[in-house]
Amino acid sequence: VTLHLNPISSVHIHQKPLVFLLNSPLPLVWKLKTERLAPGIRRVFFVSLGSVVQFEGGNFSLSAEMEEKLFPEQNERLLQWAQKEYGAVTSFTELKISRNIYIKVGE
Repeated sequence: VTLHLNPISSVHIHQKPLVFLLNSPLPLVWKLKTERLAPGIRRVFFVSLGSVVQFEGGNFSLSAEMEEKLFPEQNERLLQWAQKEYGAVTSFTELKISRNIYIKVGE
């Protein structure tokens, strides 16, 4: 699955840390495609067991981290866990089948 990350239209370059929880019942390879995300900013990708993130080359991969995590099985419990762990959830998306996911990041 390719994850496309771009800033919202009102933000020229996104310059804040990001945390993603990428959960799947089956192990996946998450391919990251980014545009206009500032280099050197911490971005963390938690993936379900057996999954991996393939980062694009360059500066982005130097400040991005991937960690495998055992997530709660139900979406409601996953959302509650994320809110408890991080204090807020700005976006939650559930897809049954997809090859490309487009996410706009920003304020």
